[in-house]
Amino acid sequence: MSQARVLPAFDGEVLVPGDPGYDEARAVWNGAIDRRPRYVVRCAGADDVQRAVRVAREHGLTLGVRGGGHSAAGWAVPDDGLMIDLSGMREVAVDPAARTAQVQGGALLGSLDAATQPFGLATTAGIVSHTGIGGLALGGGVGWLARQVGLTCDNVCGFEVVTAEGEVVRATADENPDLFWGLRGGGGNFGVVTRFDLTLHDVGTQALVAEVDLDPEHALDALRTWVARASDAPRPATLYADLVAGGALTLGFSWVGDPAGAEGLVAELDRLGTPLARRVEPRSYLELQSQSDVPTAHGFRRYAKSHYVRGLTDAALEAFLAHVDARVGAASLVAYGGAIADVDPDATAFVHRDVEFEYDVGARWEDPADDEAVVASCRRLASGLEPWSTGVYVNALADEGAAGVRRAYGDGTYARLRQVKAAWDPENVFRLNQNIPPA
Repeated sequence: MSQARVLPAFDGEVLVPGDPGYDEARAVWNGAIDRRPRYVVRCAGADDVQRAVRVAREHGLTLGVRGGGHSAAGWAVPDDGLMIDLSGMREVAVDPAARTAQVQGGALLGSLDAATQPFGLATTAGIVSHTGIGGLALGGGVGWLARQVGLTCDNVCGFEVVTAEGEVVRATADENPDLFWGLRGGGGNFGVVTRFDLTLHDVGTQALVAEVDLDPEHALDALRTWVARASDAPRPATLYADLVAGGALTLGFSWVGDPAGAEGLVAELDRLGTPLARRVEPRSYLELQSQSDVPTAHGFRRYAKSHYVRGLTDAALEAFLAHVDARVGAASLVAYGGAIADVDPDATAFVHRDVEFEYDVGARWEDPADDEAVVASCRRLASGLEPWSTGVYVNALADEGAAGVRRAYGDGTYARLRQVKAAWDPENVFRLNQNIPPA
């Protein structure tokens, strides 16, 4: 008798080891994750999610939740547990008059953008179109629109949630407001979100990317100027600096809106020095949103380290420019500020509103024999920026454990999240995540 027969009937599909499609279902973005759930429940709707949560509790099974499958730590895949797979729940319904979208919990960002852009509408939705809306929004949600309209979590006006008790509840500013607060930045600790209600913005369909490549050995002055410019740059612009090991320093920005508005900033970019290469490329917003899809493709082994930083001195910038390890592909600084900083730090569980830049260093590779060396290189390079760190983005955490989670929230927000956890998941059913234990 199939293992699946011990489960109740689901509208969706139940996969067990040996079934066609099982190995595909358990594979996630980070190719280093190789775990084998006892059951994969491909849910067709919120009713299936309810049943799956109740089954996991009844049988004492560790529960994992897969939205887009991008978690580098592979939290979605529980060894010998039950995986709730939301990939069958990807509908996006747009109300252009109300400027809202109802988005199922398994939807990918590309589906959201494709549904909203025919109306010239969008909301902050990451920078890789095959990312899932669930993990992105629950951890905060950064993207090319964040300086203009706020984080993804700032643009969620309601959640439909299956709780640890297997019940469906709504969370809004007026209904279950403690849960609403915690879901906006607190990750997957409080339930399975089966629908997000999002506020959309009239941003049009145009974008622009402007970049110059400089010799990193002679680029400290240019980097200093560009970093200083980021804090008061026009809000349609997100400034960044990318450094490839053994390659060029790229200074640039992405602009969402009429490209004509970016001409002044392009001129400032051109004054930074004589470039090795220069690119000023108008794009559609959809092209901007998918430009990183290929280098971030599924299947490679992955590791990254991240800091939120501010007050970058010359010493910090020199540490950034010292990124020379060929095992680690690239390091980046991406500007925050703008609408992100407009929100009171206590208004959501995303507390780092005064961040100037997010620093990331990451690698992808294929040979498991290289795991230890690559991870050590990422950690070593990231340690160079640690003196200027003010915290970390919870969605960028890998294996930092409880100390990393506390660093992502700070003591006050962490304590408040533990109270919300105690109210909604006192037995820590949802623990495969950047976990916040109940108070």
